[in-house]
Amino acid sequence: MSKEKKKQKIEILNRKATFEYYFVQEYDAGIMLTGSEIKSIRSGNANLSDAYCLIENGEIWVRNLYIAEYEFGSETNHLTRRTRKLLLRKPELRKLDRGVREKGSTIVPFKLYISDRGFAKLSIALARGKKMFDKRETIKEREGKRDMDRINKAYKIR
Repeated sequence: MSKEKKKQKIEILNRKATFEYYFVQEYDAGIMLTGSEIKSIRSGNANLSDAYCLIENGEIWVRNLYIAEYEFGSETNHLTRRTRKLLLRKPELRKLDRGVREKGSTIVPFKLYISDRGFAKLSIALARGKKMFDKRETIKEREGKRDMDRINKAYKIR
C-alpha cells in the first residue's frame, strides 16, 4: 500500500470574466505572497471577482484580489485586499503592455491555482470587453448546449 498523499486541487475561478470578456492571450504568472496568504489560498479562501491588473513602472500588479485572513494566524496576519506583485518574464510583460495600450483592452485575472510544485499561480488574460449583443449570443449558446445535453441524456436512459 502506497503512503502517497493525494493533493486536492485548489482552483479558484472568476466565472464572470469569461462572460464579460473575450480572451486574446493567456499567461500564467507567479504571485508574491506572505506565509499566511498561501496558507489561506491552500484552504480555498480567496475570491477573484473584483480583482484587476495594472502595469506600473515595468511591473505588473494585481489589485483587489481578496485572500481571507488565515484563521490560525497571529496579529501579524496579512491585509485581505492588498496590492500584490505578479511575476512574469520581460517579453511577456512587454506584450501585455503593448496590448493594454490598445483601446478596449485590459488585463483580467481569471484563475488562481496551486501548481504541481506547490506555488500559487494566477492565470491572467489580455482581454477585450464584450458588447451587449455578444453577451446575448453567449447566453444563447450556453442554453442551446444545455438543451442538447438534456436531449442526449434522455436518449441514453432509454
